Amino acid sequence: MDRAELTTEQVLKRDIPWEHYMSTKLISGTCLQLLRRYDHKPESQRAPLLEEDGPAYVRVFLNILWSISKEETVEYVLALIDEMLATNPKRAALFYDQSLSGEDIYEPFLRLLWKGNWFVQEKSCKILTAIISARPKLRNGTLPNGDASNSKSKLTSTHDVLRGLVNWLCSQLRNPTHPSCSIPTSIHCLSTSLREPYVRTLFVQADGIKLLIPLISPAATQQSIQLLYETCLCIWLLSFYDAAVDYLSTTRVMPRLVEVVKGSTKEKVVRVAVLSFCNLLAKGAFAAQMIDLGLPQIVQNLKAQAWTDEDLLDALNQLEVGLKENLKKLSSFDKYKQQVLLGHLDWSPMHKDPSFWRENINNFEENDFQILRVLMTIIDTSSDTTALAVACYDLSQFLQYHPSGRIVVADLKAKDRVMKLMNHENTEVQKNALLCVQRLFLGAKYASFLRA
Repeated sequence: MDRAELTTEQVLKRDIPWEHYMSTKLISGTCLQLLRRYDHKPESQRAPLLEEDGPAYVRVFLNILWSISKEETVEYVLALIDEMLATNPKRAALFYDQSLSGEDIYEPFLRLLWKGNWFVQEKSCKILTAIISARPKLRNGTLPNGDASNSKSKLTSTHDVLRGLVNWLCSQLRNPTHPSCSIPTSIHCLSTSLREPYVRTLFVQADGIKLLIPLISPAATQQSIQLLYETCLCIWLLSFYDAAVDYLSTTRVMPRLVEVVKGSTKEKVVRVAVLSFCNLLAKGAFAAQMIDLGLPQIVQNLKAQAWTDEDLLDALNQLEVGLKENLKKLSSFDKYKQQVLLGHLDWSPMHKDPSFWRENINNFEENDFQILRVLMTIIDTSSDTTALAVACYDLSQFLQYHPSGRIVVADLKAKDRVMKLMNHENTEVQKNALLCVQRLFLGAKYASFLRA
């Protein structure tokens, strides 16, 4: 059988030769006794055993993973642990019992992440995520896994295991081991692990955010809805970390999230996307972007729907208030800048408002004339006739109002690029390309005589 397609149920049907392992001294007599009481027993019999002697079973499982490398046995023990935790997630706390303080509870799973087949990797990832998320908080200078803050112990430190886990998760998102399971498994574990501030730091350092953005798109099937929900949950968790927010501002996360809330009827998906909007609203240029993408109206549409989730309703009210406040504060140039950067140019009033150009002409110098460079990119690449016409017109306005307009535009090699549009099939594009070229030749002194 292809080990990539193994299921837990199939693995747990195996009979493992525990007696043989004891006779070859790979496990102890005590270990064998515990396994005989536990192995192939229903949960009704296992639960009391774990309640009474849970840490001893954890030690048995860890010792087997340390001492036995046979693939079938490793898969079996991982399936046992995974089933134990899936049945009752609180059992992850057993790994931190005082009696296990000398055991390296992380290393076997961290090692198997990179060395095993997909079944082994997936189980190791899920188990590692569960147990590290359940670790007790720092107390009296002592860290989980028997590692004191001033210790020279060789046990795997919490930071080491988190670093190893994040590296593996990012590697799976970049180059999946399993064609259909790697990405859902990695996102599922990330949506838990990113609750840790240190994991957010590691994830940003590993350039992981760009791996999430393509996964934010409207979903139809149950599996894809769950993947979308957990991806949006990752974005929400990252929105609490400034370095992640800075990176998100350079991506298309906002238009993608907007498309999700417009097209999703799943409450949990909409809730976590709206919560992300609430967090990002006060940061950077996100508010202007949300307004430009039409989020105020979308929020009104969402509020009109019959949601039952109280958290979602509260978040929508909070977002509505925040957007209204930002709409009042947003300067005309902020709105203009967002239009240009998103490539969403239309004939809004500011383009033909002389006071807008007089008051804001110096703002065009920001970031080495970034706005002009983006206008030129639109002129070169856009197939939207309105965007092309507006871009040419705005360039002509810059030529008219900026004292060094001709020099700046000439440096961008704009003349030939705009002249091509004078032969465009659309008359609006032709007219505004001609106006721009005329002003480029005449200069600011005479440009005011030319009217659009």
